[in-house]
Amino acid sequence: MKIANVLVAATLVCGLSVLAVPSFAHHSFAAEFDGKNCRDFTGTLTKLDWQSPHPYFYMDVKDASGKVENWSFQTYAPITLRRAGTERQLFIENIGKEVWV
Repeated sequence: MKIANVLVAATLVCGLSVLAVPSFAHHSFAAEFDGKNCRDFTGTLTKLDWQSPHPYFYMDVKDASGKVENWSFQTYAPITLRRAGTERQLFIENIGKEVWV
Protein backbone atom coordinates (compact mmCIF):
# COMPACT_ATOMS: atom_id res chain seq x y z
CA MET A 1 0.00 0.00 0.00
CA LYS A 2 2.84 2.41 0.78
CA ILE A 3 4.44 1.90 -2.62
CA ALA A 4 1.13 2.58 -4.36
CA ASN A 5 0.76 5.87 -2.44
CA VAL A 6 4.30 6.89 -3.35
CA LEU A 7 3.67 6.09 -7.02
CA VAL A 8 0.43 8.09 -7.04
CA ALA A 9 2.13 11.05 -5.36
CA ALA A 10 5.09 10.89 -7.77
CA THR A 11 2.74 10.71 -10.74
CA LEU A 12 0.80 13.75 -9.51
CA VAL A 13 3.97 15.76 -8.92
CA CYS A 14 5.32 14.90 -12.37
CA GLY A 15 1.99 15.64 -14.02
CA LEU A 16 1.61 19.00 -12.30
CA SER A 17 5.19 20.01 -13.05
CA VAL A 18 4.57 19.45 -16.77
CA LEU A 19 1.64 21.87 -16.60
CA ALA A 20 3.82 24.51 -14.95
CA VAL A 21 6.36 24.63 -17.80
CA PRO A 22 5.91 27.82 -19.85
CA SER A 23 5.03 27.56 -23.50
CA PHE A 24 8.03 28.60 -25.56
CA ALA A 25 6.00 28.52 -28.78
CA HIS A 26 4.02 31.67 -27.97
CA HIS A 27 6.36 34.14 -29.64
CA SER A 28 7.85 32.61 -32.75
CA PHE A 29 9.79 35.37 -34.48
CA ALA A 30 10.54 33.28 -37.57
CA ALA A 31 6.88 32.34 -38.08
CA GLU A 32 5.78 35.97 -38.42
CA PHE A 33 8.84 37.97 -39.47
CA ASP A 34 11.65 37.76 -41.99
CA GLY A 35 14.66 38.83 -39.93
CA LYS A 36 16.81 39.06 -43.08
CA ASN A 37 14.47 41.61 -44.69
CA CYS A 38 14.65 44.62 -42.37
CA ARG A 39 13.89 48.02 -43.83
CA ASP A 40 12.72 51.53 -43.03
CA PHE A 41 9.26 52.85 -43.85
CA THR A 42 8.08 56.43 -44.26
CA GLY A 43 4.39 57.04 -44.66
CA THR A 44 1.19 58.41 -43.19
CA LEU A 45 0.02 56.95 -39.90
CA THR A 46 -3.61 55.94 -40.52
CA LYS A 47 -4.85 53.84 -37.61
CA LEU A 48 -4.02 52.51 -34.15
CA ASP A 49 -5.31 49.33 -32.49
CA TRP A 50 -4.19 49.69 -28.86
CA GLN A 51 -4.66 46.18 -27.50
CA SER A 52 -2.95 43.59 -25.36
CA PRO A 53 -0.71 41.78 -25.72
CA HIS A 54 0.55 43.81 -28.69
CA PRO A 55 -0.77 47.02 -30.24
CA TYR A 56 -0.81 47.46 -34.01
CA PHE A 57 -0.45 50.66 -35.97
CA TYR A 58 -1.07 51.14 -39.67
CA MET A 59 0.63 53.31 -42.27
CA ASP A 60 -0.01 54.23 -45.89
CA VAL A 61 3.33 53.72 -47.63
CA LYS A 62 4.15 54.38 -51.30
CA ASP A 63 5.90 51.55 -53.11
CA ALA A 64 8.57 52.05 -55.80
CA SER A 65 5.93 52.73 -58.48
CA GLY A 66 4.12 55.29 -56.31
CA LYS A 67 1.20 53.02 -55.47
CA VAL A 68 -0.01 53.42 -51.87
CA GLU A 69 -0.07 50.27 -49.74
CA ASN A 70 -1.40 50.03 -46.18
CA TRP A 71 1.10 48.30 -43.90
CA SER A 72 0.47 47.03 -40.38
CA PHE A 73 3.13 47.07 -37.68
CA GLN A 74 3.08 45.17 -34.40
CA THR A 75 4.81 46.77 -31.45
CA TYR A 76 5.68 46.03 -27.83
CA ALA A 77 3.10 45.44 -25.11
CA PRO A 78 1.41 48.61 -23.82
CA ILE A 79 3.10 48.30 -20.41
CA THR A 80 6.53 48.00 -22.06
CA LEU A 81 5.87 51.08 -24.18
CA ARG A 82 4.66 53.01 -21.13
CA ARG A 83 7.78 52.07 -19.16
CA ALA A 84 9.89 53.35 -22.06
CA GLY A 85 8.02 56.66 -21.99
CA THR A 86 5.78 56.08 -25.02
CA GLU A 87 2.08 56.61 -24.37
CA ARG A 88 -0.93 55.79 -26.54
CA GLN A 89 -1.56 59.51 -26.95
CA LEU A 90 1.67 59.90 -28.94
CA PHE A 91 0.30 57.59 -31.64
CA ILE A 92 -3.12 59.25 -31.62
CA GLU A 93 -1.60 62.73 -32.01
CA ASN A 94 0.31 61.56 -35.08
CA ILE A 95 -2.55 59.92 -37.00
CA GLY A 96 -2.69 61.62 -40.39
CA LYS A 97 0.93 62.76 -40.14
CA GLU A 98 4.02 61.46 -41.89
CA VAL A 99 6.07 59.13 -39.67
CA TRP A 100 9.20 57.04 -40.05
CA VAL A 101 9.54 53.45 -38.81
